[in-house]
Amino acid sequence: MKNKNHWDPLLKSLSLFSPDFMSTRTQTSYDEEADVLYLNFKKPSRADDSELLDNDVIVRYEGDEVIGMTIMNASRKTANSK
Repeated sequence: MKNKNHWDPLLKSLSLFSPDFMSTRTQTSYDEEADVLYLNFKKPSRADDSELLDNDVIVRYEGDEVIGMTIMNASRKTANSK
């Protein structure tokens, strides 16, 4: 199981999506078998749209607000990965 600090470099890089990203109460969960990191910025929430980016990140929207992200192949996107 990955510890919470393992994801810090990846989470900090995501602050590009929102200037106040790191100040929000982000809930995270990681599926080690699937290597998927789930980020939820708003609870409760109900996505009504999503966008798959070129880097295997799904951005979830509720209206115009980004409410979460799904990061596929997450372990490959950390500073500690080669």
